[in-house]
Amino acid sequence: MDYIPPVIFVPGITGTYLRDEYQLPPDRVWGVLEHNFARVALHPDDPRFEAVEPALVRADSVFEVPYKEIIQELRYNLCPSEDRPVPVFPFAYDWRLPLEMIESQFSDFVDEVIARTRLMSHYVEAGYGDNPKVNLIGHSMGGLIIAGYLDKKGKKAPVSKVVTLATPYRGSFEAVIKIATGTANLGSDTPNSREREAARLTSSLYHLLPDIEDALELDDPDLPTSFFNPALWQLSVIASVLEYIRTQMAFITEKEAKAQALFARFLEAAKAYRARIDNFRLSQTSLQANDWLCVAGVNSETRVRMRITRTERGPMFDLGSKYRLNLWRKNPRQPKEWQLTGDGTVPFEAALPYFLDPKNIVCVTPEDYGYWEVQDRVVSGVAGFHAIICNMDMLHRMIVRHFTGRPDVGGNTWGYPAPGVKPEQWEPPLSLRAK
Repeated sequence: MDYIPPVIFVPGITGTYLRDEYQLPPDRVWGVLEHNFARVALHPDDPRFEAVEPALVRADSVFEVPYKEIIQELRYNLCPSEDRPVPVFPFAYDWRLPLEMIESQFSDFVDEVIARTRLMSHYVEAGYGDNPKVNLIGHSMGGLIIAGYLDKKGKKAPVSKVVTLATPYRGSFEAVIKIATGTANLGSDTPNSREREAARLTSSLYHLLPDIEDALELDDPDLPTSFFNPALWQLSVIASVLEYIRTQMAFITEKEAKAQALFARFLEAAKAYRARIDNFRLSQTSLQANDWLCVAGVNSETRVRMRITRTERGPMFDLGSKYRLNLWRKNPRQPKEWQLTGDGTVPFEAALPYFLDPKNIVCVTPEDYGYWEVQDRVVSGVAGFHAIICNMDMLHRMIVRHFTGRPDVGGNTWGYPAPGVKPEQWEPPLSLRAK
């Protein structure tokens, strides 16, 4: 092919501004600084719509802070010349919705990007219309949307190559904490009742619940072993959903049954979606392992386990710091322990998709920011490595090489093999310097 396919960038959860178009002019109700929980909370009777009506909340644009730099860098560095630009389209979406709905919107967006690229003269001259394809990048939950899209489209998916950055293929304990308390390394970190209400009625958040083998420490063998089972959750969570329905939705009858059914429905839908992602295989598509660059963040203290005890009031989550660990390359004699790490939000074990072998995974650390990336290092220390991983200059170079096939003449791209993978066994999708 004589051209580089257009790129679509898919941000993570809460990474898109939301605006209420019912107001004239529209009001921004969710942004980097604006968090209007009352107006973004979804209706318990129909979680497609807002709890406070009339309203018309829609996706606006992606956040600048974590995403502007990577999009601009790719727009500049992918282009073979100024008169042959490679378009990089951000996909802004309403992250509150179930992932299957977002997936459908994403499918339409892929078709739109292809249609727009068909209108660019240098793509027309290169024969793009004969077999049009796109390249995809997903950060965090954005990677799940991409995987779900490919699972649905199969070999009909017009996709050439994929990059996923810090995607929680097997979930994150931060989603549990967000639902339980309203605070976590996902979005805002200030706990309050309005945030808990909004979180517990955000369908997509349930899709991020962790399902990691042997990651739960249960003091009672009769407790369920999955967060997708309502019986494992603290009673206070369901009680708060019920209280929200009582206070906000006075006209709804059978409120207690409604609250329990709503919570169970969220969990059931999330479980079904996770099963789809777990069962997805690249053989269903036209892609191979060397077409998918899967980057996992490591060497940051991350919650990798959780203890749950049974009390008279039901299950109780231990949210202490005991299981926030970072054992990355700490003990040379125990390399298996190195996997007890992560990017501050996603445990390393949860960043491993079933459709790739661990030898294909590329790990990066906060230390891989360049000497001049002082601001990114500082932001990473405050906001967390997971939130700011997209700003890493070395990753920009790596993605450009993955999409273009350019060689690394100066040795300016590198990575770490996954724990348990020896350097001579490592098979990343492009040649990298192993560290």
